[in-house]
Amino acid sequence: MTPPVSPPLPHPASSSWSRRSALVVLAASLTPPLWAQTAPAWNEIEQKARGQTVYFNAWAGSQNINAYLKWAGTEVQKRYGVTLDHVKITDTAEVVKRVRNEKTAGKLSGGSVDLVWINGENFATMKREGLLFGPFSESLPNFAFVDTKGKPTTRLDFSEPVEGLEAPWGMAQLTFFADSKRVPSPPRSMKALLSFAQANPGRITYPRLPDFHGTTFIKQALLDTNPDRSALYQPVTPEALAKAGAPLWAFLDALHPHLWRSGKQFPQNAAAVRQMMADGELLLALTFNPNEAANEIAASRLPTSVTSYQFDSGTIGNTHFLAIPFNASAKEGAQVLANFLLSPEAQARKADIAQWGDPTVLALDKLSATDRARFTAKPVPGQVAQVVPTLPEPHGSWVGALEQEWLKRYGR
Repeated sequence: MTPPVSPPLPHPASSSWSRRSALVVLAASLTPPLWAQTAPAWNEIEQKARGQTVYFNAWAGSQNINAYLKWAGTEVQKRYGVTLDHVKITDTAEVVKRVRNEKTAGKLSGGSVDLVWINGENFATMKREGLLFGPFSESLPNFAFVDTKGKPTTRLDFSEPVEGLEAPWGMAQLTFFADSKRVPSPPRSMKALLSFAQANPGRITYPRLPDFHGTTFIKQALLDTNPDRSALYQPVTPEALAKAGAPLWAFLDALHPHLWRSGKQFPQNAAAVRQMMADGELLLALTFNPNEAANEIAASRLPTSVTSYQFDSGTIGNTHFLAIPFNASAKEGAQVLANFLLSPEAQARKADIAQWGDPTVLALDKLSATDRARFTAKPVPGQVAQVVPTLPEPHGSWVGALEQEWLKRYGR
């Protein structure tokens, strides 16, 4: 498949992005790393990695993802003598807690986690508490292909500078999908979504927080109900939460009576919402993978009439990463695995709808003609047809504050 073109940063006039936030992103994307030339020679890392087992803690909620990691494990074993052990997890925060407990117990080496799929508040927490190995990511040979200019969130994770402590792995953006036979003109803004819900009571919903997709929906509503977003890119304070939260809670108070089960109950996750849409109970579903609907169509779990779309003014997007804990047992093996997962071959396979459909972090114009050809494919049913701006995530500290307040107000 052809990976989605990375949308440009939203213009301050249209997104109310603060001047400071824009400068932070620009600096993060353009500043050359000071550590890139001081890392050990790569061939030495590969030699030390041979024979190591990498315990990769990664979400396991998708058969496609599990199959992709199985393929990657076969390849790194064959090429580098590194064994990939996929530790299937449901909550990255539990991994953070485990590494923290190991540090508290004085286990400064021989840790149980070698590589973790991570971003957002979990990354910020590990960085703040000194739980990460590195910097390492910009010393990976394949980092040279990363699109740090066109995709600045590869160096900025929920407003937190990455500083080489995690390697970008894939892109994501809040996306909605609907059956065009039932919804020929889906709502393309939060305001339109409210009107749509009022006209179709009980036919839309979102997952209960703290489910990731539910929280993302709330963050999108937070952005869309606050014309001045500057405070959202700073660490949350009680005062900022009260001010920015007021229009958000007013919007949700207006929306909830028209949701599935009158907003008194919420599905547990996005998969449940998708299934209810497939069964005709709901009209809309949501995802953070722009290619999910295309994946489901390819697997014959959704009809070919399903279309994906994003709000015209943009939706929240980010990068997901790979990080190595400070006390990892197989630091060299983890770096070799991360480097392979950044290779054009592995990124193209991951971007393929038939394999996973996760958009690439690479800049195709940095690749050879042969490697660019790996990404070339015809559009398939269910893919997002119209590129919209990617809105930066609020500062990671807003996640917990929003979830707590939402649960207090609506988590009956």
